[in-house]
Amino acid sequence: MNQQANFTAAAMLAMCLGACAAPYSEMGSAGPAAQEGAGKPVAASSAPVEPEKRAALAKLFADYDTAQLALSPMGKSYRGIRDGDYGKWGDFSDAADIASQKLLQATDQKMDAQFDVEKLSDADALSYRLFDAMARRSAARFPYRKYGYIFDQMNGAQSSLPAFLINIHQVKTLDQARAYVSRIKGLGPALDTLTGESRTRADNGVMPPRWVYAYVISDIENLLSAGDNNAVLADFDTKLTALDPDAAAAADLAAQAQEAWNSSARPAYQRLLTEMQRQQGIAGDIDGIWRFPDGAAYYKALLANYTTTDLSAAQIHQIGLDQVDRIHGEMERIMRKVGFTGSLQDFFQFTRTDDQFYYTTREAYLADAKAKLAAMQAKLPEFFDTLPKDPLQVKAVEAFREKSAGKAFYQRPAPDGSRPGTYYVNLYNLRDMSKNEIEALAYHEGLPGHHLQLSIQTGLGDMPPFRRFGGVTAYSEGWGLYAEGLGRDMGFYQDPYSDFGRLGMELWRAARLVVDTGIHDKRWSREKAIQYLTTNTPNPDGDIRKAIERYIVYPGQATAYMIGKLKIMELRQRAQTKLRGKFDIRAFHDVILNSGPVPLSIMEENVDAWIASQQDQVQPANDSQQGIWR
Repeated sequence: MNQQANFTAAAMLAMCLGACAAPYSEMGSAGPAAQEGAGKPVAASSAPVEPEKRAALAKLFADYDTAQLALSPMGKSYRGIRDGDYGKWGDFSDAADIASQKLLQATDQKMDAQFDVEKLSDADALSYRLFDAMARRSAARFPYRKYGYIFDQMNGAQSSLPAFLINIHQVKTLDQARAYVSRIKGLGPALDTLTGESRTRADNGVMPPRWVYAYVISDIENLLSAGDNNAVLADFDTKLTALDPDAAAAADLAAQAQEAWNSSARPAYQRLLTEMQRQQGIAGDIDGIWRFPDGAAYYKALLANYTTTDLSAAQIHQIGLDQVDRIHGEMERIMRKVGFTGSLQDFFQFTRTDDQFYYTTREAYLADAKAKLAAMQAKLPEFFDTLPKDPLQVKAVEAFREKSAGKAFYQRPAPDGSRPGTYYVNLYNLRDMSKNEIEALAYHEGLPGHHLQLSIQTGLGDMPPFRRFGGVTAYSEGWGLYAEGLGRDMGFYQDPYSDFGRLGMELWRAARLVVDTGIHDKRWSREKAIQYLTTNTPNPDGDIRKAIERYIVYPGQATAYMIGKLKIMELRQRAQTKLRGKFDIRAFHDVILNSGPVPLSIMEENVDAWIASQQDQVQPANDSQQGIWR
């Protein structure tokens, strides 16, 4: 899973979190992609593109980006912009979300009125269509914005705001240290605004299931019980020490930070704790969003947004079942290869419980993950022409939020190079982090997965900001899952148990299609979904429970991974079939990655256009020297 940031302060909190090769004959089973972004088709134009139009369209996108960032001091910080807003959080009210939506839709309408897409260059026409598609996806979801949970174990403000200070707010100058103190002080008003909105939603019947509150309350109590030794003040002290100001200035700033916490942040956390305890007492036990008025329409909008297709919940559920069956067959072959006797479920139980498959120290896990990524980095040039320029670091999730945080996730680098890409692993319970999965996880979140993809995307300096810094979940998570399988093509997963772990991770994403739609469309209980994963995957119990809990509070998102990966594999197989000896895996990857994130239907158009361009070229004299990998 990757974290993105280009929203108003309130909208950003909903995405702060922000969390796979298979037989190619199966890849078409994802079904047709909806023609998102294709509502305004691009026809070839013989007229020259007017430079004034190109400049005007670029200005429209730049003006939108500037206006959007003005609404989001947090978005600026993610971008590495440290201006007069660096000490602010922004507006977390519903009015801010409305203002952001109005800005997006007004810009889309202005673009439509001022430009004829058929008279734009290919590159500008693509940007036009992508912006329009983004605006339409957002408009479809906007009526349901108050169905979202403000405080939960995945994206909740109770942990995401401190995590932002720790991981995003850099302190390289005294002014930036003062801005950090300002943000600590601003935690009070920010949390109070969000607490009030959560209270209103709860009073209208919109709250997460009762079991969620224990996680949220735990995060809050971790911060409160630590007193002045809490994670935020500890981080500030560390950054202040590294800054090395004079002793008097450091002592004064440390005292200001402590006062800001105790006078503003701490009381607000106490008020939030009281409200969360109140809601815990009245929350229900139903997990699916079908329980909300218009819940079915809400889920349909979420599926369309995350997958960028028109696939129904029933179709996605069936794709999941089919993929689970296919992957089970591949796993049985590995089971026989290692000489295990018994059923596949017996093998699952063996791999989830035997001590040989688990690390005993966090340090050993982190060292092994870094070694896997170093080996992968050395191999990248054989499969990629465009390589990431940003460094990648591997970090354990911070202690104050590790109990509730996801299994692994990635934070993209700052465009100015001031912050590396970061692969976070949650080592709260090492029995949830199998050795069998360490390669697949590292390849997904790091290289050649999210770090490669997002470093390339962030570096696309000639593209409009909304393309450089935005995201399409089916594209990015589809790439992450594709990257897991690509590792096998690149010669990794030499240990059959590691290859089994790769299949287990792919199986995990296939099963997500089943349980996500099961919970939110077919009205499955949490326990029924847990039992499905227990029966059909090798993952340990803690991993399974945490995953189901994620899908419950983050409906639809988990379906994007497999749907996106299936499309990429379908397109790769198409290119290999049509181009045969002229197929170049590095060029194919450039086609996917150098466009930035796109809906799956536009990805398909891009690949088909590239195939046609390659077919028009003269056939090489000796195909055997080129091969499918070049």
